[in-house]
Amino acid sequence: MRAAAKYGALTTLGSLVLSALVATPADGAAPSLAARERQGVGLAASRAASAKITFKACPKVEMLPASVTCGTVKVPLDYADPGGRTISLTVSHVLASGKAEQRQGALVFNPGGPGASGMYFPMAAKSPEWKKIAVAYDLVGYAPRGVGRSAPLSCENPAEYVKAPTRSPRHPSPAYKGERIAEAKAYAQGCAENAGPALRHYTSLNNARDLDVLRAALGEKKLTFVGSSYGTYFGALYASLFPAHVRRMVFDSAVNPDPEQIWYRSNLDQSAAFERRWADFRTWVAKHDKTYHLGATAEAVDESYEKVRAAITREPAGGKVGPGQLQAAMLGAGYYDDYWAMRASALSAFLKGDPKPLIAQAAPRSEGAGEAENGNAVYTAVECNDAPWPTDWRVWDRDNTELAEQAPFETWDNVWMNLPCAFWPAPQQQPADPGTYPGELPPTLILAAERDAATPYEGALELQRRLAGSVLITERDAGTHGIAGGSNACVNTYLDDYLLTGRTPVRRAECAPHAEPNPVSLDERSAGPRLPPIV
Repeated sequence: MRAAAKYGALTTLGSLVLSALVATPADGAAPSLAARERQGVGLAASRAASAKITFKACPKVEMLPASVTCGTVKVPLDYADPGGRTISLTVSHVLASGKAEQRQGALVFNPGGPGASGMYFPMAAKSPEWKKIAVAYDLVGYAPRGVGRSAPLSCENPAEYVKAPTRSPRHPSPAYKGERIAEAKAYAQGCAENAGPALRHYTSLNNARDLDVLRAALGEKKLTFVGSSYGTYFGALYASLFPAHVRRMVFDSAVNPDPEQIWYRSNLDQSAAFERRWADFRTWVAKHDKTYHLGATAEAVDESYEKVRAAITREPAGGKVGPGQLQAAMLGAGYYDDYWAMRASALSAFLKGDPKPLIAQAAPRSEGAGEAENGNAVYTAVECNDAPWPTDWRVWDRDNTELAEQAPFETWDNVWMNLPCAFWPAPQQQPADPGTYPGELPPTLILAAERDAATPYEGALELQRRLAGSVLITERDAGTHGIAGGSNACVNTYLDDYLLTGRTPVRRAECAPHAEPNPVSLDERSAGPRLPPIV
């Protein structure tokens, strides 16, 4: 439901005029926090529009090609105090390849997280799937607040974060739970000690506000945006805060935006969904038993997997890959079926006496420790700040013990990742409702894979219910997370048509699933092209 509000759809100039009125209420009362934050966004956007972004060669640390240029945009740390401390967000950029008359402006991308950087996105201009879009749009990526070089957040020593091997019991003992509770308390305290008073300002609402300042700095009157995964959530918040600033928005693999779901219940639903996706992987492996020899049924594949778990519990592979590292690697197969052949091959080789493929895919990499720890710190801060979490361990224990009986694959590892929120030292907000916004929204596009585990399909249905005029494109019977610009030509046709012309189906449309992965053994792969990077 949309709520009318006099401070809703405003130009930057209108925001400044209204801010002056808000700052001095007729009754003499102090302006509310929300009013001061609205004023802060208007002021920051106005400054950014005047300053613009100076794009030049990217620093080597970004590891971007010369075709991509980089710059920064300043945003307030606290939008209620726009004259106070500012932080700089790093931005990457490649110009549209088409003629001047074909250009439609800047397309901003966020890959999700929270805690992921989109600095790499302009490289998509070279991808066949994004070629048509790159003709019409400057492709813009950026690192959100806290991420990468954008006022980076850290909660612990990176070497400690990637320590290995670690355990990952499906049914943890009381003693193990006690260890993890102590670790969660220490981690939350580390975030507070490292960030200080700034910790409370890493939120989804501030990510949405930052996006409007970035829009202004790019010289765009209205925003064209593609958000994936978590990017759909603060993208939806953006639409609710700045509906008149929306040109076109794509929500790819949507987080359920129901305030009751953010974030504790979202993680329960995610754990249940990963169990289904883990079954999809095992069913596919069983279908190709002649290649992998891990079992001709999903149950037999699971038995083979448990043999690997048991073996590396007794003796970690390469001294670095224990059950925790194995679990993390296999979770990747729950996100992307492009990983299925690689993971199945590694399990098969291990049971034949060759641990090297598993070590290569699952061992933590010291050179990536800083980036990994930073991403996790931002993830934790944003999700903990965004909403209240249960503070009584007995609630977590009850809910997840019950869930793990039916969904043991990811349930407890998901708990340990989020448990610092039970002991969070910063104030926690009440989640905003992206279905409450002033003014009208133009049509927006939602893309969703029906069997996505990271953002279960119910989230896409809920987002469509809350965003008037939104259109949902469903990839049926598929589960890869993030489908925009992927391997499904049908999905990409809808994406191209929307971004290039604004056209959408009336309400909903469906695409057949993309092709299943090609089963390839490690022996066959060794003669082929280089493996893609493991994440």
